Amino acid sequence: MRKTPTIGLWVALVIAAFVVSSVGALLSYAPSLDISLIWSDPYYRHVTRFSFYQAFLSTLLSVGLAIPVAHALSRRRFKGRSLLLKLFASTLVLPVLVGVFGLLAIYGRSGLLAELWQWFGSEFEYSIYGLNGILLAHVFFNLPYASRLLLQALDTVPYEQHKLCAHLGMGHWSKFRLVEWPRMKQQLPHVCGLVFMLCFTSFATVMALGGGPRATTIELAIYQAIKFDFDLQAGAILALWQMLLCGVLALSIQRLAKPIAVSQGRIHSQAILIKDNLKARAWDAAWIGFAVLVVVPPLLTVIISGINSSFFDVLTISAYWQALMSSVQVAVCASVISLCTGVAVLWTSRSLRLSYRAFLADKLELLGTIILVTPGLVISTGLFLLLRNITDVFSLAFGIVILVNALMALPYVIKTLAQPMLHTAQQYQLLCPSLGMTGFNRFRLVEWRALRQPMANALAISFMMSMGDLSAIALFGSQDFQTLPLYLFQLLGSYQMESAAVVSLTLLFLSVLSFALIEKVLTRRAKNSIQVK
Repeated sequence: MRKTPTIGLWVALVIAAFVVSSVGALLSYAPSLDISLIWSDPYYRHVTRFSFYQAFLSTLLSVGLAIPVAHALSRRRFKGRSLLLKLFASTLVLPVLVGVFGLLAIYGRSGLLAELWQWFGSEFEYSIYGLNGILLAHVFFNLPYASRLLLQALDTVPYEQHKLCAHLGMGHWSKFRLVEWPRMKQQLPHVCGLVFMLCFTSFATVMALGGGPRATTIELAIYQAIKFDFDLQAGAILALWQMLLCGVLALSIQRLAKPIAVSQGRIHSQAILIKDNLKARAWDAAWIGFAVLVVVPPLLTVIISGINSSFFDVLTISAYWQALMSSVQVAVCASVISLCTGVAVLWTSRSLRLSYRAFLADKLELLGTIILVTPGLVISTGLFLLLRNITDVFSLAFGIVILVNALMALPYVIKTLAQPMLHTAQQYQLLCPSLGMTGFNRFRLVEWRALRQPMANALAISFMMSMGDLSAIALFGSQDFQTLPLYLFQLLGSYQMESAAVVSLTLLFLSVLSFALIEKVLTRRAKNSIQVK
């Protein structure tokens, strides 16, 4: 019988101990665990209600608008479609403050629309701060993500069903109602749940665009209680309240979301259009154009605004270079730790699956993704409370930020590598032992060659997430240690928009360049080796 490697178990236990110790520190500062304190305070009741309210509206807008966008993209092929879909995929891991700056440059008080209104002799009365800006930012980040997920569901419709609809002479509405909508409906609970969780735990967006006490979420209230008021009791109770709500939401999503049924027949990359006409083309073009207008202008504005008169002045500021170096160091260390940790967990879990112990494998991977239920700010708060009586917390800020960012990226690493690692093991589990390949030799000669592409993708995603994260550094950052997102937030807060534009451009350039460079470097040698063979 194959011996199951235990390295993943030990790594998962360390992760669990890391989270439990943070939660334990929170418990020590909230010994009564009286949740009624939340409801007895009008401000905390308002914060809780607003968290649900803005997440509900954001989900309704993002997913509701994503349905016709995904439907239009499934029916049309045009130049730039693949580039648009890649752009849609990048918004999920795009540094939040980069997107926020792009939105401010267009919809802000001194943005492009305000200047356009002023040119026509009227005043631009829209305020991006408060609920309006939060909803706009959440639609910018989540509409492309939801559209891609729903498009994947539509792509599972068998080619034979498209042909049958054409033979039966179905109209567009009939085909959508009877064939395409059932596919989308199966995916909707999963999409809505994920978008709701992302909006509910949104931190940087609300922090940058929130309109003061009237537009504050639970996670931002935790940050304010710890960072500014130093009210540890309130911070601990709010953090535990956040964990409880996130746990209930995660279990509800898991129960409501159902996998899409496996289709019988060929999956075709393009739906067969029935009775195509000018009205149908105009309808699809309008929704695709709407999606382009939502996503592309803020990113173009970041690029255009970043090249301004303050460009070279910012490059001479030492704080800029210190923040840049800190961001790169944190991203490199956190992404490497996250990738190694994820591979270790999956190395053990796939061995359990091959030994027909799927239940244990699921629980092991669940420990690795526990951060989905425990937001990074909660972990940071717990560590702050745990270490403040032992040592100077801010002297350990660099290591803590790295560990928190690695833990936050770990679920994405596990979800990216789980299936490729399992399929590779199933394919070579008999060949490798017969050739005497074990341990590092097997990984170097077989695993690394087969998994180079998904590993590059996982490393790039974790790098971009760590590069743009604000939650951990917002709590532990100081004048001596700050990253580019924190530096950008400070510039936005002091209305230094030209300097903020340069920093946003730098952050966007670094994120895109690193994503492309990591994938190209790690996959190039694999392609060359295949060509040699």
